[in-house]
Amino acid sequence: MRLLLSASLLGLVATSAAAADKTLTISVYGISQDAYKEALYTPFEAKCGCKLVVEMGNSSERLAKLEANKAKPVVDVIAYSDANALEAAGKDLIQPVDPAKLPNLADAYEFARDPVGGNMAVGYTFYGTSIVYDSDVIDGVGSWLDLFGDKLKGQVALPNVSTTQGPLALQMIETALGSDDPKFAKAIDLVADHRDDIVTFYEKGGQIPQLMQQGEIAASVIGRFGWANLLKTVPSARWATPKEGQSGGMNVLSIVKGAHDPDLAHQFIDYWLSAEVQQKLAEGQVDSPVNQKVTVSDEIAEGLTYGPEMAAAIKFLPAKSMLENRDAWLEAWNAKVAQ
Repeated sequence: MRLLLSASLLGLVATSAAAADKTLTISVYGISQDAYKEALYTPFEAKCGCKLVVEMGNSSERLAKLEANKAKPVVDVIAYSDANALEAAGKDLIQPVDPAKLPNLADAYEFARDPVGGNMAVGYTFYGTSIVYDSDVIDGVGSWLDLFGDKLKGQVALPNVSTTQGPLALQMIETALGSDDPKFAKAIDLVADHRDDIVTFYEKGGQIPQLMQQGEIAASVIGRFGWANLLKTVPSARWATPKEGQSGGMNVLSIVKGAHDPDLAHQFIDYWLSAEVQQKLAEGQVDSPVNQKVTVSDEIAEGLTYGPEMAAAIKFLPAKSMLENRDAWLEAWNAKVAQ
């Protein structure tokens, strides 16, 4: 009897140890972590009976860490941009996801299902990038070329080419000039011709609300994720719908090559893509949902990139173009704009 009891106790200890060892390490951006914990992390831990270890930082730092630990990975799932994912795939740092293990992927927009090819990533949120303007100062913006017209001379802030929004702005300016050159030569030349008319080439989008509130600028280019804050600061601000359309970006999830529990990684990614999680994150205006089953009020939608109409209007900058041309963009910008 005593032996049987001891065996039972040993079995319970082993089971508890196994549960404690069921751990998934994720690498994410450092923003909105309280909201992610409430909507995603804690519910998933309860659902899977596992523990999440969360590593945070900017994408370049985390990608470098992934490469440094290639021989012995310490991360299972990573969240970053689609361009980051393509770069990671090229360095053999990530492995394909299995769409069959992601049933919620069927509810995502088509562009989010395999954004970099080879099933190396899935999109979990996206955003539009367009022109914002102060309607108390100007009556509207109809084209990306209006940024360089007399009406806005000395009243525009543009993103620096080194920022996330910089290449997206250049893409649409190039399009407005009737060109599809991936090196954005005409766009950079136009910016260079008007550089003395630009108030600032900003490094952080958080600068724009203050500049517009103080009357230093009347227009700029921002990502939709910064729109709610701008509108709160400057109620007269408006989101333009230029005739050439708007650009945008996407954040994605990948499974690290050599992940210790790929099945658990798939479960986590699928849960992140679920209507339940995406609804909570959308209602908190944390992420714009890729899950098409998510529905939010008009008030909440105003702070998001939301709905099929807006999604269809976005001209995403291909990740491949970003990787292949970013050095050329930076070189041309430094030579002509930043001189």
